[in-house]
Amino acid sequence: MKANPFILLLSVFFFFFISQPITTNASSNVSALFAFGDSTIDSGNNNGFSTLFRGDHLPYGRDFPSHYPTGRFSNGKISTDFLANILGIKDVLPAYLDPHLSDQDLLTGVSFGSGGSGLDYHTAALARVLDLSAQFELFERSVQRIRRVVGVEKANNIIENALFVISTGTNDMLYNAYLFPANMIRYGSISGYQDFLLQNLQSFVQRLYGAGARRIVVAGLPPIGCLPIQVTIGSIIPSPHWLHRECNVQQNMDSEAYNNKLQYQIHSLQSMLSGAKVAYFDIFTPILDMVLNPAKYGFEQTIQGCCGTGLVEMGPVCNVFDPTCFDPSKYLFWDAVHPTQAAYSVLAESGRQHLLPYITS
Repeated sequence: MKANPFILLLSVFFFFFISQPITTNASSNVSALFAFGDSTIDSGNNNGFSTLFRGDHLPYGRDFPSHYPTGRFSNGKISTDFLANILGIKDVLPAYLDPHLSDQDLLTGVSFGSGGSGLDYHTAALARVLDLSAQFELFERSVQRIRRVVGVEKANNIIENALFVISTGTNDMLYNAYLFPANMIRYGSISGYQDFLLQNLQSFVQRLYGAGARRIVVAGLPPIGCLPIQVTIGSIIPSPHWLHRECNVQQNMDSEAYNNKLQYQIHSLQSMLSGAKVAYFDIFTPILDMVLNPAKYGFEQTIQGCCGTGLVEMGPVCNVFDPTCFDPSKYLFWDAVHPTQAAYSVLAESGRQHLLPYITS
């Protein structure tokens, strides 16, 4: 059946966003890695869903070790893969819904992330993907499976010493705040909508804590105004950026405002959740630095994707019929929203330096 062009266009605004592993000399006492959120940490959970939000087709995955599309929204590995390697857990973090997932794979962690998801239930519902509640239910099922394999006591020890990563929120802002700004009326403003999102995030963190999580990392928003799709939109509609390919300053300010609120919330959660470590993962600063100082990271193009024209392609419209750049390692973005494997490795290295010493001590 032919896809509805309007629905296809909507899908464009939902996605968000080296083959050598990163090594570290630091020892890790982390037992497993569990990830929740959107396409930034989805390693293939959407593959079996009837949704446009899938990365299980070429050219996605062309630089993955298998050179095969796994469902990751990148040309290769994503940040949670590099993070699992840094922690000495495993080479890549598999999707929980991978039909070939073994018991041994599950014991050291999986991703429950779902491309197109968000902190707002309606974001995931429209995309027909897993919202955070559904992801948490899958986590509960995984705990039951772990208990059957190693027993209750050892399972509880795995969960207590695991690292939990949450990465979501970008799709909510892309769709509700920018694509359909009329949706902001019920919240009063973008700031009011951000407060709503953060309330949902706090509830989710508390839910994880209640299930035994004691090490929780929450990623902030990227500089949304620098995503290639937002740069493209700003260049073709009357705005201060009309006819110019440059970052949307206001949208970046919105992202910074959200991140400031998130850091305050995490500080509050840290004091509320006894025995837990809750940390903020700053992805805004390194991504913006990659945009502004590309040569520092070996990049040549930072506001245009590698797939197709690099202006709007992603998901179903980044496919095998599209040409791709010769060397993705020179690009910050793989498609119009999602980073390349090279960029994800930079983010993981930032996490290793600034985050893991605290969260694993």
